[in-house]
Amino acid sequence: MLRRLAIASVLITAACAGQQKKDVAAAAATTVQERMRITNQPYFDVALCHLRPLLLTEQAPNQGILVGALVSTRPQVMECLVNPKHRGPAPTTKVTVKTSVTDQAATHTITGENLTPEGQQCIQAEVDKAVQLQPLAKGAAPVEADTQFIHELNNSPSITFGINEGSDFSGEIRLAQEQWCDCYAGYADKAPPVLTAKITLKKASPTPADVTFEPSGSTEGDQLAACLKQKIVALPAKVKSDELTFPHRFVHFHARVAEPAANLPQELRFYQLELVRSQRASDAAISFGTRANAAEAYDAIVSKYQKSKDWKLVPELREKCAALVKAADTWVSALEAQQAVDQATVTLVTELKAKDEGWATVETASQGTLANTQKDLETAKQRRQADEAACPKERGK
Repeated sequence: MLRRLAIASVLITAACAGQQKKDVAAAAATTVQERMRITNQPYFDVALCHLRPLLLTEQAPNQGILVGALVSTRPQVMECLVNPKHRGPAPTTKVTVKTSVTDQAATHTITGENLTPEGQQCIQAEVDKAVQLQPLAKGAAPVEADTQFIHELNNSPSITFGINEGSDFSGEIRLAQEQWCDCYAGYADKAPPVLTAKITLKKASPTPADVTFEPSGSTEGDQLAACLKQKIVALPAKVKSDELTFPHRFVHFHARVAEPAANLPQELRFYQLELVRSQRASDAAISFGTRANAAEAYDAIVSKYQKSKDWKLVPELREKCAALVKAADTWVSALEAQQAVDQATVTLVTELKAKDEGWATVETASQGTLANTQKDLETAKQRRQADEAACPKERGK
């Protein structure tokens, strides 16, 4: 089950790689002519501006907890790979994050294919910050876990410089977005709208000569556009052309929010849900590991009681079992949240397939993912019932 939790999102990405290339490119431009000449406008995951470090210090990390923690770092890892300086010349970059925890130390090790030293350093810093661990208790058995992230140049958010001046400036905007989190302060629990700006660059001007955003349809969206405009007009803009005007489209996703922006095109809603699915899988893996720890603690006190028959241990038995049931409830809730995203994905993809048969493979993969989650949920519910049944009963009940 842990393997499914860790790689399900990767499988869906592989299933729809060809479709994603077409849809994301289409979302980044408004006409065929613009698509041919302006690139470097991939989506930005606003979750990067609202990250919560995992402080895994209250309980011993087991494999489930570590796998979930590593999967949760997907937004940070993929953002590091947007920058072309962090990738080699190959179109595919593979990154493996391995975590080892002993009674001496807790470490994250980053390795990869087509990963530059700068890319490795970026990912190392992000994972170290995102997943904070303490060494195990003295004498405890070491715990290890790893997960892999795959970045495809044509399918994952990427910047490639040297195409043309407009594309290069769009690339500078996209690389700067993570530093503009003050603009996204009001979007901790919702996704921003898609925004489109018309940018004019002039040889005589060291910064953009003009930046004009189309109305967003909401006060909050217009406020975001105003903030982004201030950031854009401050960027250096050295061009050889006397004057160059082009559109820049801001496509926003949010990996921690299931509901996309109202004006997000239907074809792109799948990728928003895919990001959310990865975070739900992370939550489920961590809660699975937490329930395993609670079960181990309860089994230990049960064993102690069975050997001693000391009735003074009964309060602790009840306390440990109540903690086990609570952990099982959290596990069930996490899988229910994951199932909801999986169901929303299947519904969406079915609608997309009705318009374009190219989504058929994605539909099959999504249905398989939903079926696996449903199996995991049923298993969790059964274990929860068994956990509660194992708790000591009050006399007379």
